[in-house]
Amino acid sequence: EMQLVESGGGLVQAGGSLRLSCAASGFTFDDSTIGWFRQAPGKEREGVSCISTSDRSTEYADSVKGRFTISSDNAKNTVYLQMNSLKPEDTAVYYCAAGSLTTAQAMGVTLNPYKYDTWGQGTQVTVSS
Repeated sequence: EMQLVESGGGLVQAGGSLRLSCAASGFTFDDSTIGWFRQAPGKEREGVSCISTSDRSTEYADSVKGRFTISSDNAKNTVYLQMNSLKPEDTAVYYCAAGSLTTAQAMGVTLNPYKYDTWGQGTQVTVSS
């Protein structure tokens, strides 16, 4: 069974940092594209960042460039999202997603949520002003 489990969310003051983790199982982790998405109340789901676990290429949304860093530990089947200089507008439920049915080369790095077939349950990030 393909599964993604997020952790690391919480409440933090503006300017603070959090690190989200996404633990994966049930598919070929080291040849896949893993993405982070977020959804705030009343807003559409937004792509935040993604990584190819094969060649470690990455993609970031303009809103988080320079503040967030995505990384992959293939030995642990885990992708991380380090979030620094957090802003109140970063408040959302953060979801991890995987393109588990295709190779990383075939999928590439994309923030199109419709390309991803496996999703985690989400973790809440709240940034207070």
